[in-house]
Amino acid sequence: MSFMDKIKGMLKGHEGMADKGIDKGGDYVDQRTGDKYKPQVDTGQDKLRDEFGTPQDRPPQS
Repeated sequence: MSFMDKIKGMLKGHEGMADKGIDKGGDYVDQRTGDKYKPQVDTGQDKLRDEFGTPQDRPPQS
């Protein structure tokens, strides 16, 4: 069993919390870098949401 499989198992049923964590992590990186890497951070957040099966149909944050 891979590490990602273990994480997915732990997050099963807690997709909302995972989505909040992904958002908070991305916001923290954006804050620390002064939004210099915002497009890359957004791409990373989308890939994490795809991997963990969290909702992605949210309006972009401004």
